[in-house]
Amino acid sequence: MRQLHYYPGNASMAPHAVLREIGAPFELVLVDRTRDAHKSESYLRLNPNGQIPVLVDGDLVLYEAAAICLYLADTHPQQDLLPAIGTAERAQAYKWLMWMTNTVQPALMVYFYPERWVKPGHDAMAEELRAVAEGRIVGLLWQIDQELARHGKPWLLGEDFSVLDPFCFMLCRWTRGFSSQPARAFPHVGPYLQRLLHRPSIQEVLSVEGLAAPWV
Repeated sequence: MRQLHYYPGNASMAPHAVLREIGAPFELVLVDRTRDAHKSESYLRLNPNGQIPVLVDGDLVLYEAAAICLYLADTHPQQDLLPAIGTAERAQAYKWLMWMTNTVQPALMVYFYPERWVKPGHDAMAEELRAVAEGRIVGLLWQIDQELARHGKPWLLGEDFSVLDPFCFMLCRWTRGFSSQPARAFPHVGPYLQRLLHRPSIQEVLSVEGLAAPWV
């Protein structure tokens, strides 16, 4: 049985939601960050970066949330969680997913962990960096809002729900504490997040992971 190594609310949230969408059996394995389980010898054998999540599927050990989402979509084509291979729509899906994981997510990591990018003791500089990161992320959220406005359809790729939607939900959820403009405040992203909140897979993830409101 597949295993998803996760921690509540972390980057494992998107693959967790995709697994719920698929409906195939899987096991959740808690990686307790409060006890540095992600730095343990056994976990580092799965992911030498010490990051969450990891998917174990037989002999396959896979990390990076975006890669896991793509793999799950490709191994369950009947769920139509990505456009067909070789199409322009598939190319757009790659673009948006890579943009989210390579551009939006790193900016969020700077927001949450600014001390990693400054010398020890430079607390004021870290807070300034956090503020700059928040402004950058708000600008990126506008791109999502504009895309939803452009096509006027319910999901990020348009009419069809895809693995991009739980991934986007996860990133947008991380902005809920922004002092300026969290994702829920955007005119098109806000209703989009509400549509996702009504999706059974998202509700199951929030419940199983024990995540309390506000969810976005």
